[in-house]
Amino acid sequence: MADLSQHDWIVPDWPAPPSVRSFITTRRGGVSRGPYASMNLGSRVADDTEAVRSNRALLRAHLPEEPRWLRQVHGSDVVEADEVFSEVEADGAYTCSARVVCAVLIADCLPVLLTDRNATAVAVAHAGWRGLARGIIEATVAALRVPAGELLAYLGPGIGPRAFEVGQDVFDAFVSNDPQAARAFVPHDRGKWLCDLFALARRRLGAAGVREVYGGGICTYSDPVRFFSHRRDRITGRMAALIWREPD
Repeated sequence: MADLSQHDWIVPDWPAPPSVRSFITTRRGGVSRGPYASMNLGSRVADDTEAVRSNRALLRAHLPEEPRWLRQVHGSDVVEADEVFSEVEADGAYTCSARVVCAVLIADCLPVLLTDRNATAVAVAHAGWRGLARGIIEATVAALRVPAGELLAYLGPGIGPRAFEVGQDVFDAFVSNDPQAARAFVPHDRGKWLCDLFALARRRLGAAGVREVYGGGICTYSDPVRFFSHRRDRITGRMAALIWREPD
């Protein structure tokens, strides 16, 4: 695998076992043009097909195998990555096998990486507000079949709490079932709220029994040089969050 140091990609700072490997791409380092410049990895955003293929080939040089790409729908379905051979409809993936690469695409939604202290399993979840409200965190934790107290989580870049304006429907989706979730919302203009996606993810992880949560706070919306952001640009590319484990 090629050296990651030539990129500005994010390598999680968390106490995962050495056999667990993970990173999150940024928008830089690829060949796409226009609003997709330059490292767009999304195949469903109207970018040039050959450019996406080239970008995925550049990514593949840093991985033990081709990522098990998903067709993400902001839901709560989680699949075993070993069984994914073409894009299946899901928003989370896990594996207990070595060198199987779990992946999600992001452009404001929060990627949540998971592993356990003994590196027996790894997982990644695509956690926008809809996925969080529908239980993607809980479903991914349950899929790992490891005591939640042994899990570590890392929150990658997502839209930050100063940029994520939402309506009453989003507030109600969380607070109606969990009144304390109101702490993740700040009243804003004309009945709107500013929503802290990182805080909601931490709350859901904690409720699921995951006590060690790292990362969070890197805002995709506020850094157009480094990150794609659907909320900011609408027509834009996708980055990837990837995790796998090497053989012991």
